[in-house]
Parts: sequence; C-alpha cells; structure tokens
Amino acid sequence: MTEAIPLPQTPPPAADRGSERDIAALAKGGRTNFFGFLLRLAARLPFLFIAGRLYGADALGRFASALVVIELAAQLCTLGQKRGIAQRLSEDDRDAAHIIADALVLTLLIAVPVSLGLYLFPYPMFPSDEFTALDRLLVLAIFPIALTDIALAALAYRFDVGATVRARSVVEPWTLSIAAGVFFAAGSIGWTTVGDSGLSLSFIASIFAAAVAALVPLWRSYGLPRRWTPHPLRIGRLALDNMPLAVADAVEWGTRRIDIAILGQFATTTSVGVYYVAQQVASLPQKLKTSFEPILGPVITRNLKEGKLAAIARQVSQVGFWITAAQAGIALALGIPGDGVLGLVGPQFTGGILALAFLLGAEVGAATAVVSEAALVYTAPMRNLWVSIATIALQAVLTFAGMLIAGGFGFNEMDQAASAAGALMVTLSIASFVKSRLLAWQLKQPVNTWRWSLLLAAAVASAVGWVVMQFPAEWQRVGLGVPLILAVYCLVIWRFGFGPEDRVLFRKQPKAESQA
Repeated sequence: MTEAIPLPQTPPPAADRGSERDIAALAKGGRTNFFGFLLRLAARLPFLFIAGRLYGADALGRFASALVVIELAAQLCTLGQKRGIAQRLSEDDRDAAHIIADALVLTLLIAVPVSLGLYLFPYPMFPSDEFTALDRLLVLAIFPIALTDIALAALAYRFDVGATVRARSVVEPWTLSIAAGVFFAAGSIGWTTVGDSGLSLSFIASIFAAAVAALVPLWRSYGLPRRWTPHPLRIGRLALDNMPLAVADAVEWGTRRIDIAILGQFATTTSVGVYYVAQQVASLPQKLKTSFEPILGPVITRNLKEGKLAAIARQVSQVGFWITAAQAGIALALGIPGDGVLGLVGPQFTGGILALAFLLGAEVGAATAVVSEAALVYTAPMRNLWVSIATIALQAVLTFAGMLIAGGFGFNEMDQAASAAGALMVTLSIASFVKSRLLAWQLKQPVNTWRWSLLLAAAVASAVGWVVMQFPAEWQRVGLGVPLILAVYCLVIWRFGFGPEDRVLFRKQPKAESQA
C-alpha cells in the first residue's frame, strides 16, 4: 500500500515566493474552471428540462438508478489514479507518457471484466427490472469515463485546466442535452426501438465525446509512449500502491450516491426521479470544488516534496474558504426560490423542495472535507481512508434510520427522500470537522476555512430572499430573484469577507509572473 510521504520535523517559513505563485496558480485554475462551471450550468439545465418534461420522472428515475452503478464502476476502474497520477508524475523518473500508459492499461484491465459482468447481470443497474436491450449498453460508458478522468488529471498536472473545461463543461453536457432531444424526437416519429432508452443512449454519446475531447490534448501534451511495453509486475505494483486512494475515492464518491442507491431499492422510480433532479440542481455548487481540484493536487504534491507544510495549510485554508463562500451563495440563490427552480423541470418535481434544501446545505458543509482530503490522501492516506469509511457507514445508518422513522410516522415518499438528504448533510458536516482537524494535526499547522463574514453575507442574502418570495409570479422569483440574491451575497462577502489574498482569485496575473 502507498505510504504517507515523510513529513519533515521543522517546516520552512510559510510566506515565500513559491507559495505566492502557488496561490496564483490555484486562483488561475479556479477562474478557468469557474467559467467552465457556468458553461456546464447552461448545458445541464436544458438536459434536466428535456428529461423532466419529455421523458418524465419515471424514466428519469430508472436512468438515475442505473447511472449510480455505472459511475461507481468507472470510479473503481480508475483505481485512485485520478488523484494518484499527480504523485506518480512528480516522483517517477520514467518518461511521463510511459507513466500515463501504465495507468490507462491498468484501468482497461479492470474495466473489461467489470463491464462484461454488469452487462450479463444488469440487476444492480435496474433494481425495478424495467430496462431495454439498449439500456444495457450503458456499460460501454465505464471505460471512457475512467479514461477521461485519468487523462484530465494528467493534463491538470501541467496546469492545463482548459482541457477539463472543454471536455466536462462544454462537450459532455451539451452532447447530453442535444442527444436527449434528438433521441426523443426519433422515438416520437416512429423509431420505437429508442423509446425511454434515449436517456441512456444520450449519456453514452456524451461520455465518448468527452473522452475524445480529453485524449486529443493529452496526446498533444505528452505524446505517444514510444519504446514502451506493459509489464505485469509493474502494472500489478501500480494497482497495489493505488489501493488506499482507490478505496478513498470510492467512499468519497459513494457518500454522494448512496442516497439514490438506497432510494432505488425502497422507493418508486418516480420518487427517485424527483430526488435525482433535486440532487442535480444541488450538485451544481459541488462543481465549484472541481474548479480547484485539478490544480490543488499537483501544488500539494510539489510542496510536500519540498517540505513546505505551512504553505499547504495556507493553500488548503484559502481554497476552502473560496469554495465555501461560493457554494453558500449559490445554495441560497437556488434554495430560497427552490419551488420555482424545480418547477422549471416539471410541476411534479416541486415535491423535492425539502430534499433540495438539505442537499444544498450538504454541499456547503462538505467544502472543508473536500479540500482537507486533497492533502490527506498524500500525507495520511490510511487515516483518511478510515475516516472516509466511517463517514459512509454513518451516512448509511442515518439514511436507513431516517427513512424508517419518516415511514413510521406516515410521511410520504418525498419526505422519506428528504430524510436521506438530511442524513447526507449531517454526515458531510461531521466529516469536514474531523478531516480538517486531522490535517491540522498532520501538518502541525492550523487549517481553517470558516470566517464570520460568511454568516453576515448569508443573513443579508436571506433577508433579500424573503423579499423575493413576495414577488407575485414564479418567473419573477426565479428569473429576478436568483441573480438578485446572488448579487447581494457577493457584494457583502466581497466588502467584508475578502482580503487582498482572496481577491487574487479575480485578478489576472501578468504572464511573466504566472510562468515564473
């Protein structure tokens, strides 16, 4: 198993020129990927509208249940290399193209039997036993999902986050939205073999398109692995070394999907579809986390190699505050007029408003855990793994307990679904506290992503939200209310929460400085 990188006894001073460059690099990567987040938002909403209005909650629920299994399988097939590739590239003296080739071969060797097994035994994907032959082809997406993750992580190691924006925020979501509309139209004019399978086929198309968008820049950046041959012992050693990261990645991913997996077993596909839409809206702020993740990993591994522990604590605290501040603002803007936001997808989806509120709160509570884990996977992989396992176990217990209690008191299915979202919010908040304390202990430096200005900005934005909810028309509460709440929140947090170091996030660095 991978051992933690040895920590020096005496950390060097925190404020050095290299640390300033790292903050600038994080800010630049965050800005680029934040633009991608806006593009992804613009593309994701049309898909939710098409899926909800045209296909319906029942078809969307079956698709969501299958998607959980496909994404989990792809996560397992990467075997932790999405984050481990940065450490490999920084420590291994071999040609970088050879290192990446080993990673892709290992993923392929795992993906083939996993995909074949799910194709032959599709029950985990479709617990309701309602699926078509075309739906089973979802397994074709497993390898390209894993391949794309590794390719984009390798590009991020060289600070190329533009590839991630193009693949994940432009090509993938827009292909998904357009294909969903095309397949529905094909079915409506008599191509009956498509039917509800249009969602599955559009997802497959979007994943393969994203893979192409990731592989082309990977080839341009690293080139082909010339004079490289795969070796069983080397590939096996790579699998063994990445096992702690693989389990940690799977557990972290599972905390965001176990609620749908449990609902798929005990609730109707319609309620799963409603919950899925609420989760998709709530997970939009989560994408902000990925704005910094591709850059944060390489920065942390390089600072660990140089023994700059104080710099790591500073960077984690800085990025954690940025993510928390942004996610809190978006959560308020989407959550206060949540009925109207969900109503855009379809009137039957407004029943997920309570689940939406809890899920948005969960994303805010998870921010500290996410940035802390970005360092813990390198400094204390096994301790982080055990905390992650305890987190998902706690979430499973709270989810089952919440659904049983809600059912015992006669609440409807959507209220039971909301209890699952509440369990996620409580669990992720606890995980954030534990992981931030663990990282502070590991680095011997304070790690703090919280500032009181967040509370002030949230209070002012909530007051504006109350005024917004008095607007007579739903379109006014959504079309005018969402940007108004977000604008007021941003003004307050900018004035009272952001200092000079925070504002570097919005300041373009001179070219010479950024390349220093």
